[in-house]
Amino acid sequence: MRFTALPIIMLLVSLPAWSGLPFPTAKVAYQNTDQSYFTEATVEAVRQSTVSAQVAGRITAVNFDVGDDVKAGQVIVRIDPSELSQAVAGSRAQVAQAEAQLANAKANYDRQVQLFQQKFISQAALDRATAEYRAAQAAAAAARAGAGQTSTVRSYTTLTAPFSGVVMARHVEVGEMASPGKPLMTGFDPSDLRVVANIPQYKLADVQKAAKVSVEIPSLNKWIEAKGITVLPSADTATHTVKVRIDLPENLSGVIPGIYARAYFATGEARKLVIPASAVVKRSEVTGVYVIDAKNRASLRQVRLGEPTARGEVEVLAGLNPGEVIALDPVKAGIYAKSPAKK
Repeated sequence: MRFTALPIIMLLVSLPAWSGLPFPTAKVAYQNTDQSYFTEATVEAVRQSTVSAQVAGRITAVNFDVGDDVKAGQVIVRIDPSELSQAVAGSRAQVAQAEAQLANAKANYDRQVQLFQQKFISQAALDRATAEYRAAQAAAAAARAGAGQTSTVRSYTTLTAPFSGVVMARHVEVGEMASPGKPLMTGFDPSDLRVVANIPQYKLADVQKAAKVSVEIPSLNKWIEAKGITVLPSADTATHTVKVRIDLPENLSGVIPGIYARAYFATGEARKLVIPASAVVKRSEVTGVYVIDAKNRASLRQVRLGEPTARGEVEVLAGLNPGEVIALDPVKAGIYAKSPAKK
């Protein structure tokens, strides 16, 4: 599912410092905003892999560390090839021996054919020479295959990056012994990320019809418009939820796999009284905002909030009226409210 860009409606009218106040303010008003369903989610890399050893040997080089950028095809780890090099040399010697035996068997076969045509040997003697020649051919083919396999195995001592990306984890150090299946290095492609969320079955139809999807990264204070979603065609038998993959734009700065996210699915439109979530103050069990009166006094007022919207705002159910002015920076507003000159 792909989405087209939709115009963003400003939910509040941001004002300059209200009559010289040392913090930004905004006038509260009803606005048309998206009716959204939101759920917790996790960022993951589309391409992430762990390179493991395929042969045994001592690790002689680890060329990258955690956080390093790696290009596709660059050598990341080397394993001592000495033992396998000897095996390759032995395989090549076996090929040479088999080919010499093949040449001898062919020469003997050719002679036996000529003798048979001149009636000097029996059919049984020719059959024996033919069998020896075919056996020599098979032995030579087996020796060549063995040499090829040994050379391929030797190439496993040089491990390269399967794609361009960033090293996520380094599992070994120089001098350690590698064994088949042992993890060596883990990396991911930071240019291709997605968000994964689990959706309850009863919300699946609304999610599939969503006009757009937004992703919030709370730790970065970042909002991202999704490129599309993919609903996996199976549900979890224990939780009865369906996994949804949300495609993100490429090359997002600061976003890494594993961080917490929230996914917002626009399921409709509604007229709500909303304020920025950053303007809300939470003290113990009290949730409020700083309201500015006509005399430039800032006072903390308790409010009752509803569901968050898809752009970092939150619905106000009670405590504020349209037209009132609130502080957008509650820290500065709190300091201002406590200043002696304003008491």
